[in-house]
Amino acid sequence: MGFLLAQTKERLRRTISPRKLANVFSIYNDVPKGHFPVYVGPMHRRFVIPICYLNNPMFQDLLHLAEEEFGYNHPMGGLTIPCNEDYFLSLTSQLSSSF
Repeated sequence: MGFLLAQTKERLRRTISPRKLANVFSIYNDVPKGHFPVYVGPMHRRFVIPICYLNNPMFQDLLHLAEEEFGYNHPMGGLTIPCNEDYFLSLTSQLSSSF
């Protein structure tokens, strides 16, 4: 599992440049430690989610979709997840109940 987390962190690091990530966190002071913002759906609704979600295979599937759709250049400066909000809310609800 440690390898999987390291691999996911590396994908996230490649997805968001340190400069963009610093900008995201400096603009939004409401991101608690151990969390990160993502943008979801066509309206780019912002969610702040726990980093521990990166361990979950279903969330990693979303990261693969983001990589395929956006490469490493995300339009919002932060991680953009290309799925509808209903699916994302359902997934995060499942993940929050499992932790």
